[in-house]
Amino acid sequence: MGSINFSNALGIHSSAMQLRAQRAEVLANNLANSDTPGFKARDFDFQAALAGEMGKQGLGLTGTHAGHMHGTSGTGADGGLLYRNPLQPSIDGNTVESQIEQAEFARNSLDYNASFEFLSGKFKGLRGAIRGE
Repeated sequence: MGSINFSNALGIHSSAMQLRAQRAEVLANNLANSDTPGFKARDFDFQAALAGEMGKQGLGLTGTHAGHMHGTSGTGADGGLLYRNPLQPSIDGNTVESQIEQAEFARNSLDYNASFEFLSGKFKGLRGAIRGE
């Protein structure tokens, strides 16, 4: 049995919050440059980045049978930035669609808050366990 530490107690959730914060920065940068000619909207695949973090922490997928599918690890937010394909490209070459970016930013914020609430509950449980409650 492994030792009890924050990594074991919190799992991947702290990494998920960090990735959500990084994604918020990328999306905010897109929104800030919505009127910049030639600016290309960027984003990263959160699921792939989180899978990469899981692999780093030893929580990756392991196959137990030769017929199982192999899991892939993401490259993380730093090296895994992708360009967003616009639905309605702008004449000046800008690919930022404000309504899409705002929706993605709002969804990311909700997911960040959900992770925060989950971690808050985990810390309350740990504090209760330490106090013997």
